[in-house]
Amino acid sequence: MASAKVLIPMADYGHDPTETAIAYDIFKQAGFEVHFATETGNAPHCDDRMISGISGKLLGAKQDAIAKYKEMIEEPAAKEPLAWSDPSFSLEQYSLVYFPGGHDKGVRQTIDSASLQKHVAEFFPQTRKPSQKTVAAVCHGVQTLSAATLSDGKSVLHDVTTTALPGAMESGVYWMTRPFLGDYYKTYGKGTDNVETIVRKKLDNPDKQYKNNLGPGPFVVEDQNYNYVSGRFPPDTAALAQRAVELVKETLSEK
Repeated sequence: MASAKVLIPMADYGHDPTETAIAYDIFKQAGFEVHFATETGNAPHCDDRMISGISGKLLGAKQDAIAKYKEMIEEPAAKEPLAWSDPSFSLEQYSLVYFPGGHDKGVRQTIDSASLQKHVAEFFPQTRKPSQKTVAAVCHGVQTLSAATLSDGKSVLHDVTTTALPGAMESGVYWMTRPFLGDYYKTYGKGTDNVETIVRKKLDNPDKQYKNNLGPGPFVVEDQNYNYVSGRFPPDTAALAQRAVELVKETLSEK
């Protein structure tokens, strides 16, 4: 089996430490070569609110995820990431591209990046089976994918089966934390659409394609036509990353 390379695109600041570090650890344990990319090559840092303070204690990452995150950011690949805005950057060498999520407004750097959207629009169609390319995404990472459009103007997710952060979860924690965190749990601010609504609007038939689950997890959705797997929130990360690893190994072994 050919060796697998993984890319994790990240904002300079703001991604969820669990959704990033737990997945990274699973990819490394599988023997994959993991690279990171930020917009201009700055070393990424995850959301401090998820690892410190009252928000960290009440709603943040578990100790195992925090430990893995602290190890991850000391890795050479994390300290010297690639720059997706560089003219020479390409996703072509990667077997897997993984999009973590996060609530902090900093993650808009990945969602809104025209250059990253262009790379995604070129890469995602290559995951159509049979293929040796795979994409995995969780939470706001699914929103990042949904923002990338094909030449016909449709989202790259227009014909896939997917999940994302459920609106009921996002709204519930937003109202619960608003007295002390303001609009933190609304990445684009008060009154904007939640992730589920944004993603559903990009699908051809959202009632059939969008899969929802309000259970504590894990819940992972796998598309049947593309090598694409998605999750909702941090508790899904381990199962999502493990399934992505299995899918990559399955597709590479067929070479």
